[in-house]
Amino acid sequence: MGQTVIQVKELIHWVLTYSSKMKMIMKRKFIYTILLGASLVLGSCGKDFLNITQIDKLTGNNYWTSENDVEQYMGGIYSTFREATMSNIFFPASGDLRCAPINRTSATNNSGRDYLVYLRQNNLNSIFAREGDFSYFGFPRISKWNDFYKMVQNANIICYQLDNKDMPFLSEEKKKAYKAEAVFLRSLAYFFMVRLFGDVPYYTDVNTDPLPRTNMITVLKNLSADLDANYKNLPWTYDDPSVVAVKAMRGSALALNMHINMWIAGFANEDKAPYYEKVELMGKELMEQNDGAYQLLSLAKTKEIFKGRTKEGLFEIVQNFNYGESFSLAASFSDYVLRAPNKVTTNSYIYYDPKFMEELYPSIGGDLRKTYWFDNNIYATDGKFQCLKFLNVFMEEGEDNNPDDNQMVFRYSDPILLRAEALAELNRDGEARDVVNVIRNRAEAAIITESGEDLKDAIWWERARELFGEGNFFYDLVRTKKVINSKYTSAPMSVGAFNSGGWTWPIDKSALNNNPYMRLNNYWN
Repeated sequence: MGQTVIQVKELIHWVLTYSSKMKMIMKRKFIYTILLGASLVLGSCGKDFLNITQIDKLTGNNYWTSENDVEQYMGGIYSTFREATMSNIFFPASGDLRCAPINRTSATNNSGRDYLVYLRQNNLNSIFAREGDFSYFGFPRISKWNDFYKMVQNANIICYQLDNKDMPFLSEEKKKAYKAEAVFLRSLAYFFMVRLFGDVPYYTDVNTDPLPRTNMITVLKNLSADLDANYKNLPWTYDDPSVVAVKAMRGSALALNMHINMWIAGFANEDKAPYYEKVELMGKELMEQNDGAYQLLSLAKTKEIFKGRTKEGLFEIVQNFNYGESFSLAASFSDYVLRAPNKVTTNSYIYYDPKFMEELYPSIGGDLRKTYWFDNNIYATDGKFQCLKFLNVFMEEGEDNNPDDNQMVFRYSDPILLRAEALAELNRDGEARDVVNVIRNRAEAAIITESGEDLKDAIWWERARELFGEGNFFYDLVRTKKVINSKYTSAPMSVGAFNSGGWTWPIDKSALNNNPYMRLNNYWN
């Protein structure tokens, strides 16, 4: 299987490099075949809808002849997303640690952990200048958007087939649901790329002609419109508990669309009110019309929440040791904030500035998140700091591995807080307080009473507090422009650096191959 995967990847590389020299009709047919193979070969996630059938059983006249074929092909897209994000340091590096008030401990004295300093300082050039020293963590892979474009192309293929191929084995309702699922996955891939790179080439069909980068606001508006047109064809949840939050649900699509519109509002040079209004309406629908599919669970059930597939999960990347699968050690935030007896290291790899932790979880006043997610060393600077939020350890004692948790992409509290933020931006302060206090009440923390700019500030901090370690911190800094303010980050960007793209990630130079229209992110060059 390993050799097959290598061969498929080599073929994909060949297609992407030389496809501009092929005739259009032959090119589309060949690329379709190769991407089909890639989708069906690249990995499994331990559940039926992610188990990939051998290629020779799903090609030629035997393909697209049953619902199982569609499920298998769709499963390949989920598998590619998992490969793109959980085989390297993607979530910690891009979302949690960048521009964060983190500090190294004695457990990271070796130069192989210098990347922690560089991430805090937003010094990505130094990371790539020394990428050989950090090869274990897979930083170069983050700068390559290949996997995300595999997701896009395979989603486009499914949409094309559903729209154009006779599939008598699928009801119209099923066809619409599968298309909505493909649209969600395509939109997810583009949204992740926009947050990393800004402008990106935008494809919505099986054509792979070289394209220039499209303005990210245009891309995001198109994504939002696609989700608007399709999300109601997804179920609120599934009867099969093994795929709850792991397969796209209506709540997954609403959460993604809310994020997209908040990103537009953060960057668009136009009236922002329509985007905040749309976020508020989607948040209201998600909270009030979900037919009991979603709810905030007691924080006493923290282990259940982050193990995954609960009513609090909206979209997660699955991990299950029982199936012999686990994320890369570098992929999980927990690797940086656990120590003995929960990990073999005596000290955690990092600790956060005590002032920052005091802002999140004050020493005076109650908050169940502080109780269940941390221990008495929450403000420690001697290496004893640890975060117990992700602590489902199902392994032999002394084994160095990550907790057996799913990776949260969207959790129910996330869109609740986005709704509160949108309401505050619309100056509907009373409603905003009511919504944000849904989160505060669950934590048995003092309710928020602020108004105006202070309320907006309090909601931002509540997102940092509630979503700690879930890959949102840096992106929230960026879209709110708080990344230029030392009140919120220990490494603020200058306005000039921000406007020049200092918030983006470098794009690998391979993107220039056979694409005369391509431009890299000049800030990092």
